Amino acid sequence: MNSLRNWINTNRELLRIVSQVLLFMTTLVTTTLAGAEWSYGRSVFMEDFGWNDFFSGLPFSLSFISILTVHEFGHYFMARYHRVRSSLPYYIPLPPFPLSIGTMGAIIRLRQRVYSNIQNFDIGIAGPLAGFVLALGILFYGFTNLPEPEYIFQIHPEYREYGLNYAEHVYGSREDVIDIVVGDNLLFLFFKHFVADPERMPNPHELMHYPFLFAGFLALVFTSLNLLPIGQLDGGHVLYGLVGYKRHKQIASVVFLLLLFYSGLGLLKPSDPIEDLMINIPLYLGFLFFAMRGLRMSKRDTLMYASTILALQFSGSWIFPSVVGYSGWMLFAFVIGRFLGIDHPPCLIEEPLGRNRQIIGWLALVIFLLSFTPSPL
Repeated sequence: MNSLRNWINTNRELLRIVSQVLLFMTTLVTTTLAGAEWSYGRSVFMEDFGWNDFFSGLPFSLSFISILTVHEFGHYFMARYHRVRSSLPYYIPLPPFPLSIGTMGAIIRLRQRVYSNIQNFDIGIAGPLAGFVLALGILFYGFTNLPEPEYIFQIHPEYREYGLNYAEHVYGSREDVIDIVVGDNLLFLFFKHFVADPERMPNPHELMHYPFLFAGFLALVFTSLNLLPIGQLDGGHVLYGLVGYKRHKQIASVVFLLLLFYSGLGLLKPSDPIEDLMINIPLYLGFLFFAMRGLRMSKRDTLMYASTILALQFSGSWIFPSVVGYSGWMLFAFVIGRFLGIDHPPCLIEEPLGRNRQIIGWLALVIFLLSFTPSPL
């Protein structure tokens, strides 16, 4: 037993690299399986699923993993530049369950504390900028190389009988169709209207069948989440470098509350049955209370703010019943508020950012606005 422990201690770095390689290979497999299902509707759980089906998922997986890899190595190389010890990326695979994208992303671990706000800024901003550049390239390729509109009949041969006006006959009228609409962000709207051939633009209900577009879209979603100016997310590091500790805390708190408000907007409505509201209102209020603990207020103040948000959401649903948020952000907001934190710890070494870093920092926040999709799926 002691000899095994000694061998593990001696080869700890080798074992770490082997585990990272295995995680990468597993993530490549799971994202390829996800790509086959999203692009061509070919699930690994189908009896006739074969190698050709598996390889059909590679355009999605290679595009998506490439963007994640460039993002993480942006962090890694910038950390090395500042002589901050860092691990190589750890990829996080997801099993190929229905609607899985095959991964939860990738992370690197800084193996020592970062003392300077400039180091924090540089390491934080390098990843999103690098990944965003590659995502732009993949999206440009995807939008400038769209197949003929009849391509969709390869995935949905049952649509052929309706012709290219299939959307009028399929969505909202057939119960056997899983209707998933990919949302828009400002960057996607630009590509749609100014880059793509309008006659080849895919229907929003079918965009997931275009692997380069879907991979680029998901990359933008991940980029925007990373660039949220909250806590120690990449955007939090950027905001801290730009405005300092006090203003970061104020802005991050407001952004977090807006995210909570939007994610739960329309979740509870006055038109809901009273017996449902009697159960759901206390449960949702408890969710808001625990999510907002990251604001580090007293329990009384936290409950007051949570009740205010609930009241505004509920009254908003009464005045504007058609306006709804995106409940998919609720889990992300809860993780930030309960585990990741909303404020940014002060750095031991504080230095003003130079003009070039300030320009790049504000550019990163613009990228966040261009990439953020209010309702991704």
